[in-house]
Amino acid sequence: MFRALFVAMLRQIVKSGRLSLVDHDGTTADIGDISAPPLIVKMHDRRVAYDVVRNPFLALGEAYMDGRLTVENGGIADLLELFARNMRADTGGGYLAALAKLNALTRRLSRGNSRARAKANVAHHYDLTGKLYDLFLDQDKQYSCAFFESPTDTLETAQRNKKRRIAAKLELKSGQKVLDIGSGWGGLGVHLAAAAAGVDVTGITLSEEQLKISNARASSLGLADRVRFRLEDYRQTAGRFDRIVSIGMFEHVGAAHYDEYFRRIAELLDDNGVALIHSIGRSDGPGVTNAWIKKYIFPGGYVPALSEVLPAVERAGLIVTDVEILRLHYAYTLAEWRRRFTANRERAARLYDERFCRMWEFYLAGAEMAFRYQAQMVFQLQLAKKVDALPIVRDYMLPAEAPEILKALGHRL
Repeated sequence: MFRALFVAMLRQIVKSGRLSLVDHDGTTADIGDISAPPLIVKMHDRRVAYDVVRNPFLALGEAYMDGRLTVENGGIADLLELFARNMRADTGGGYLAALAKLNALTRRLSRGNSRARAKANVAHHYDLTGKLYDLFLDQDKQYSCAFFESPTDTLETAQRNKKRRIAAKLELKSGQKVLDIGSGWGGLGVHLAAAAAGVDVTGITLSEEQLKISNARASSLGLADRVRFRLEDYRQTAGRFDRIVSIGMFEHVGAAHYDEYFRRIAELLDDNGVALIHSIGRSDGPGVTNAWIKKYIFPGGYVPALSEVLPAVERAGLIVTDVEILRLHYAYTLAEWRRRFTANRERAARLYDERFCRMWEFYLAGAEMAFRYQAQMVFQLQLAKKVDALPIVRDYMLPAEAPEILKALGHRL
């Protein structure tokens, strides 16, 4: 019965491409365009179909992690690409659409993110050994969307592009105090201090693993006198800052705390200050966090729509001075992370185990396909308290970006 329901669910989704579903007893069902070469998906016990039909958004990933569902004639990325390409921005209709609506009704029940919970959620993901992240990140350990001036940019180049672009948007000047909320492994803080002489940077993180590495980096570069990192929740930070930057942290704030977050930005920002918030977003309105991602990768995480964010910005008394949407940039970033992880998979298995590797494969591939085919994007919000805090046209960014832009243009010509 559940196998038949699983096949019916897949037939609702797969119209382009072909899937061959093989049950544990050898029974096979062809789904989709029979003229295309098939992806072969094997279920290795009778409960796989039951579990996936009952809770597809969670159980598909779990079955792959546990080795109960495998893919032949391709890999898990090919299977997730097939689903995402067919579904695009919807949920495939029928049964999946009904489940998505049910999930939406419960979204407000899990939006809280207290200080204690925030610390635990961050530890779940970011306190994994740094050796894991060395396997797939760039040398600077930037764990957020890079900026590709060309799809052919290397990951290292694209991450440098991102840092340079952020520094340009902040219009840094000597003597300014900068706060980096969610400072990662310290790469951005160190870059900002180097981008403008006399800039003083304070980075805050909830990850003890990242904190150790960040302060060690600042010290090794001789920057400890004006770049320091603290284990601190943004709700506890004191003082005033000329510039505030937050890259890839807002996804962990929790929708129930948006007003609190932007009030804190307003309180911490100098009257003539500028803030830049960089976050994954949804282009199709408010939604819910995927159940598998929530359980295994980012507990407490939520990707917001701008329609949820901007009212909180306005209520905090902040002015939106610039908005930039990065569309395929994160897909390119994730594709490179996935390629590097695959190349270093044996080393990852020695750090953890095979189940962990399958979990990470599912995570990186699923995230990439969401940015390629579905409603995921990245937004950068530039905020201020005063309408004249920055020049009135974007040209002020050019001096900081010009050398690299001209270099890129020359390469293309």
